[in-house]
Amino acid sequence: MERLWSRLAPPRQASELAGVAVDAARPRRELVLENAVLRHQVNILRRRSKRPRLHLIDRLKLLIGARWLPSWRRAIVLVQPATVLRWHRAGFRQFWRRRSRPQKTSPLAPKTIDLIRDMAARGRLWGAERIRGELLKLGIKVSKRTVQKYMRGVRGKNGGGQSWATFVKNHAERMWVCDFIQTHDLLFRQVYAFFIVHLASRRVVHVAATRHPTQAWTAQQLRNATMDGDAPAVLLRDRDDKFGPAFDRAAQGVGAKVIRTAVRAPNMNAVAERFVGSARREVLDHVLLLNDQHLASLLRQYQRYFNESRPHQGLGQRIPARPETAVDSSKPVAITSVLGGLHVDYRRAA
Repeated sequence: MERLWSRLAPPRQASELAGVAVDAARPRRELVLENAVLRHQVNILRRRSKRPRLHLIDRLKLLIGARWLPSWRRAIVLVQPATVLRWHRAGFRQFWRRRSRPQKTSPLAPKTIDLIRDMAARGRLWGAERIRGELLKLGIKVSKRTVQKYMRGVRGKNGGGQSWATFVKNHAERMWVCDFIQTHDLLFRQVYAFFIVHLASRRVVHVAATRHPTQAWTAQQLRNATMDGDAPAVLLRDRDDKFGPAFDRAAQGVGAKVIRTAVRAPNMNAVAERFVGSARREVLDHVLLLNDQHLASLLRQYQRYFNESRPHQGLGQRIPARPETAVDSSKPVAITSVLGGLHVDYRRAA
């Protein structure tokens, strides 16, 4: 029987006859869809071009046919099945991208947006609901979500609360900072300088030097600096062992609250770090130290120059301990040498 069938129908014709037999048993609806898909592909091939391009409408028709035709992999021959699936995924992404697009609402007036941002910047302790209440006082009705939207660009990721710069600015008048300067004498022996600076005025309150800075010695220097009754409300120091509990007890004795800087955060005590750099550049890098007494003498001279003669960029070129008075430009200029000629003080003669 097989030999008879092979003689009557070659292999190619046998596959065609088998396909016809299968199609005869398929539902009419499926045959109609397959014919539509095949007819559309024939129309594409009839276009006058060597390689017909598939337009958007062509892709949509093939996608619809693949959606409703179970045998679409066999019916679609112009492109690979993977290409059809890639079209479907791209359309799915585009559909949900449009669905996920936020709905357009009536925009706020630019003045209201600026007002929300100004409240968020000035009121660092205010939340969205508090700002919304302030807006209601002004007759402006907005939702909490809208306030949060425009607060986000002002507050950033750190949220609300008081920043360290704001804390320092609020307490600068009653805040002292202190630190050590480590240097070497003529015989390369270590010697240490201790200093205290008033934060608001940048005035150097106290300087001292020693070879062996113990906790008891550092605490005594704080007592010496506050002997005239002038004491800070806040005293900022680092975590050096040369301070320790004895220094903290001495600070509490004069009514000061001690704040220790964070680990590896020199910017928390930026004024003290700046004074260390100024003392090195303007004095210590140009002098051969004999001993700790020599260092203390130089620092006291530099303290007077720093407080009474040296303009400060952080103060708008003002002098810490000299009050602002009118200068008579008609008087001659008096020149005074400071620190053996390292610096010069120019003033109008009295």
